Amino acid sequence: LAIAEKLHPGANFIQANLADPGDWQYLVRDAELLVMLHAQIGGIASEDFYRNNVVATQNVLAAAAASCYIVHVSSSVTESAASDDYTSTKTLQEEIVVESGRPATVLRPTLMFGWFDRKHFGWLSQFMSKTPVFPIPGNGKYLRQPLYAGDFCDIILSCMENRPVGQSFNISGKEKIDYVDIIRKIKAANNSAALLVRLPYWLFYTLLAVYALFDRDPPFTTSQLKALVIDEVFEDIDWEGIFGIPATPLDQAIAETFNHPVYSK
Repeated sequence: LAIAEKLHPGANFIQANLADPGDWQYLVRDAELLVMLHAQIGGIASEDFYRNNVVATQNVLAAAAASCYIVHVSSSVTESAASDDYTSTKTLQEEIVVESGRPATVLRPTLMFGWFDRKHFGWLSQFMSKTPVFPIPGNGKYLRQPLYAGDFCDIILSCMENRPVGQSFNISGKEKIDYVDIIRKIKAANNSAALLVRLPYWLFYTLLAVYALFDRDPPFTTSQLKALVIDEVFEDIDWEGIFGIPATPLDQAIAETFNHPVYSK
């Protein structure tokens, strides 16, 4: 938030926990449009996922006017074979928004990357810069459809301007790529000298489990590992045509993410 305030001095930023009542409710009450992005993405406590994905959403909707237009950012995991706290609570979150009766559109992005990312590609990049050896679980051939956050922001803006109602859109990255090849692209973009080493799945899982004993908020969990190794492909709709947004080529998007003179730092 401190970075956001510095970059956007004309905006009003408030730090609050949406799972708890507070002054933020009065701002939501007067809003004519809401972009709902809040979510618990990682962690090891089931309660955190429920509070931040379900209770927080119930509170926001209770505070918002019935006429308020909502752009709800759901997730591709709602149509995934994965079974974990994130998947179940994001699925319930989407159902709550849809069943609220408010004018809304639902966006379901796949794995995203871009500036200010501390969880996905950003964390992988930082980890790679600090270690001479970068572990890959199994053979690393887990198909993914990474979505550039810059493109997704443009899709959100299109929804804010055109306000489609009662529709859900699966927003998948246009290029399918294995996890290990994503790592290679990040390595090349950062000119990293880290050695990529494949580890057996069971060993990788054990190391994550042990790490979680000492870190209550680990950057990568065993549940996320289980989801990572599921080889699945999500629906690829023509979102370029629907929203008038040309997809940024993957190599260009990765270059912008890691080599921008200001934001990549």
